[in-house]
Formats: sequence, C-alpha cells, structure tokens
Amino acid sequence: MAFTSFVTFLSIAVAAHAATTGVRCPDGNVASHSACCPFFALRDDLQNNAFSHQCGEDTHETLRLSFHDAIAFSPALKDQGLPAGGGADGSMLIFPNVEPNFHANLGISDSVELLTPFLRNHTQVSGGDLIQFAAAVAIGNCPGAPKLEFMAGRPNATAPAPDGLIPEPQDSVDKIFARMKDGGNFSPDEVVALLASHSIARSDHVDPSIEAVPFDSTPFTFDTQIFVEVLLKGTGFPGTPNNTGEALSPLPLGSGVNVGEMRLQSDFLIARDPRTACTWQGFVNEHDKMSNAFRDAMAKLAVIGQNPSQLVDCSEVILDPIPASGKPATFPATKTQADVEVACYASPFPSLSTDPGATETIIPHCPGCETTC
Repeated sequence: MAFTSFVTFLSIAVAAHAATTGVRCPDGNVASHSACCPFFALRDDLQNNAFSHQCGEDTHETLRLSFHDAIAFSPALKDQGLPAGGGADGSMLIFPNVEPNFHANLGISDSVELLTPFLRNHTQVSGGDLIQFAAAVAIGNCPGAPKLEFMAGRPNATAPAPDGLIPEPQDSVDKIFARMKDGGNFSPDEVVALLASHSIARSDHVDPSIEAVPFDSTPFTFDTQIFVEVLLKGTGFPGTPNNTGEALSPLPLGSGVNVGEMRLQSDFLIARDPRTACTWQGFVNEHDKMSNAFRDAMAKLAVIGQNPSQLVDCSEVILDPIPASGKPATFPATKTQADVEVACYASPFPSLSTDPGATETIIPHCPGCETTC
C-alpha cells in the first residue's frame, strides 16, 4: 500500500514537472507546445531585421496588414456560393499580385514586401500565422500597447480574397458597420475598439502629396489621444484639400518632414454617430479600458475564418510590451474644451489639461524626436 502510494505520488510529481517545464525546442527555448517552437526565432528575426525594436513605420504598416488580411472574409458571400475570402489566412502574402492591387489596399505592398523574406526563411510558419504574429510582435514596441494573443496553426490560403471586402475611409458608417458585422461579427463598439490602432497609424495614400501622415499627435505611443483629437473642431488639411475619405484636421500645420495630422472621414463620423459616440468618448483618458477592449477585439480579428479549437495558444512567445508612460490624455497646445465637438450627451466630456505652447503642435516624423528614421 505504501509503495503504491509512493509510485502514485511520483507520477503526479513527474506530470507536474512536465507541465511546468513544457517542451524543449531545438533552439533551447521552452514552450508549452511544440507548435510554438518556430516562433522564438521568428520573433527575434522580426525584431532585429524588420522592426528594429521601434514603434516605427514598419510597425504601423504591419498592424494595418493584419487587419486587411483578416477582414477580407464574407460569410454572406460564402452562403451564396461566391468567392468569400479566407479571413486571417495570409492570402496577402501567398497571392501578392492580387489583393495588394485592390484600391482599399493601396500601400499595403510595403508590408507584404517586408514580410515575404520571413515567410521564405521560416518555412514552418504559414502566411496567416506570420502576419498575425508579426503584428503582435510589432505593437509591443509601442509604449502602452497591450500584449496581444497569438494562436498558431493557420493553414496557408488557397485562394485570394475578392475585392470589396475592406472598409474604406469614404464609406458610410452604416456600410462600415455592416461589413464588420459580416466579416468578423463585430459590434459597433468593437469597431471603435479596433480603431484604437489609429493611435499609432499613419497614411501614405489618402493625400498623395504627403507621406507618413499621423492620425493623432502621438503616433509612436499607444494612447487615447486619437479619441480626443478626432472630436476637436477641424481647421484645415495637412496637404491638399478635398481628398476622398479625408475630413478637416484640428492640427493641420507641419514643418518639413513633420507633416500635420490627418483626420479620416470614417473616424470623424464614427466618433459622432449616436451608436458609438459614447463608446468613443468613453475611451478618452481611460487607457486600460481602451487597451483591454482593443486586445479583445484583436483576438477576435486574428482568427477570422479559422477554427480556434484547431489552433495552439503560443502567446507566451510574445514579449511583454513597453509600458505606458503614464501621461494622461491632454488637449494639444492651443486647444481647449471649447474646441470639442460633443457627440455623447449621456456623460460629460472628461476634464483635460492643455499642453503648454503658444503655437499649434508640430508632430514629429520620427520616434523619440530623432532627425532620421
């Protein structure tokens, strides 16, 4: 009896030790599942040779790619027996001469070209896994960003997605919400959460006369400034006027490569739509609330078109993001409460201070105010 008890105890101890230590990968890393092993080397390769550990342009563009690749999926079209896309399946990388040529994907060839060598060099990783993993790695370089979930095991795309499945900034709010509902079963509030990505986004093609145009005044920090500044009165355009999908900006002034802020028409309208105005305002100066909502919406986005039960959670490979600076949301210099176009009447707009300065904020082109990037 005593011997049997000892054997049982030993078996439990061995099992517990195995659960703690996991699988030892060929490169020496320890993972919870062997499927996670290839991603350690890929993570380091991406950080060193694509992102340079910075929240820079390649980070912005890779995050955009993760959205465009995933949302190109339509159960409604599938039910009609029509080409419907495969969701987060890497079709952008597998068919680089098809989807990147769609109008809604203007400029996305940059991130496709960035990631293609990694797909070639890391042969155990599929295109869909590479795109979503790269986005999770990249955003961790942006102070204040959440740690994103990463699920591994997406099969490679077998066909490109059809045109017309990517929302565009000139689309109506109704059209955007309908597309997001069909593509990923997103609610309007979840759409607002996904738009937190615009805190670290920039545009190259809405106005072809200027490049790397930020959507808020802190494009290298994942913070709630986007939710403040989209609600401010517009005063001008950072480049040429009357571009499709662009609305008046509250911070249009620039200086050399430090171009002014762009406001997308879709952001402008969603922030003021009665279905989402209070959700939009509710993220102002509520970093954790915004960050958690974005994390959850991105987890949903990253498995569109996939069967999550057939994927393996390899989130452990993603490093902890750079912490938030702790700086609260503010009005940019020269802006005050009087500049807010209130759209939510259920609660007052948060009380914010104004950044010092007698002239309009000039947004730096490079992270850390570096002169080149």
